[in-house]
Amino acid sequence: MKIGEKVPDFTLVDERGEPYRLFDHIGQRGAVVFFYPKDNSAVCTAEVCAFRDQFQTFSDAGIEVVGISSDSIDSHKEFSKKNALNFRILSDREGTVRKAWRVPDALGFIPGRVTFVVTSDGTLVGKFSGMLNASAHVSAAIKIAGL
Repeated sequence: MKIGEKVPDFTLVDERGEPYRLFDHIGQRGAVVFFYPKDNSAVCTAEVCAFRDQFQTFSDAGIEVVGISSDSIDSHKEFSKKNALNFRILSDREGTVRKAWRVPDALGFIPGRVTFVVTSDGTLVGKFSGMLNASAHVSAAIKIAGL
């Protein structure tokens, strides 16, 4: 996706088993949507915990934070509880949202790690991609959002 494009809306199920439609929860100023490869891996855990630790920064600005991976709802439930997550993580088991948002695989087979920042009308204003530096995703989202 290119900066300035409208992002595809989606509905996925969260860690509580509840449906989540992005455009129903996009926030006053927009959203940060981050795709990560796998619950409980070292880098992914560091990334979600970094978003957890900066959640109030986004929340105070009216920005929704949501994470997406292909893990199951049960995996997400355990992962969220274990790491005391304060935002929703969504299950994209079939990879349809990942594909619609054009998140590439790393090395051709590992789901990619990409963070998107969108406005309240669903326009992409920035994105950051990187597999190994988890905290860089949070700092990039903060910078893109102007916080």
